[in-house]
Amino acid sequence: MIQLIVGNKGAGKTKTLIAMTNEAVTHSTGNVVCLEKGLKLTYDISHKARLVDTDEYEIQGYDMLFGFLAGLMAGNYDITHIFVDATLKIGGRDYEEFAQMIDRLAKLPAAAHVEVTFTVSCDKRELPDRLQELIR
Repeated sequence: MIQLIVGNKGAGKTKTLIAMTNEAVTHSTGNVVCLEKGLKLTYDISHKARLVDTDEYEIQGYDMLFGFLAGLMAGNYDITHIFVDATLKIGGRDYEEFAQMIDRLAKLPAAAHVEVTFTVSCDKRELPDRLQELIR
């Protein structure tokens, strides 16, 4: 399942993501992973979640982000949740390219059993129509 937390800057997307991550850790029977650009959430996210700084892996653009997410899912079948903060800072502001990555991600076999949540800093009307149903 893929879901998007969408809103303009200051709308509380990251706070929602932090709460969802910490909640997932308490109920998950597997692993919870949180990707962020820069290490800003170190003290907000439970130590039981795996926190990954995308800058450390030089992830830039949606192709690299897709490859990283696909690799995570392929390499660890125990992942139940993946949270991605600051998605547009990682991949860029091309909303169609973002939508194409989401389409590719949804086709992965692991997508059926891994919940993937992205924060997207924009107005929901800016996103392509096919993504509207994924907005939380």
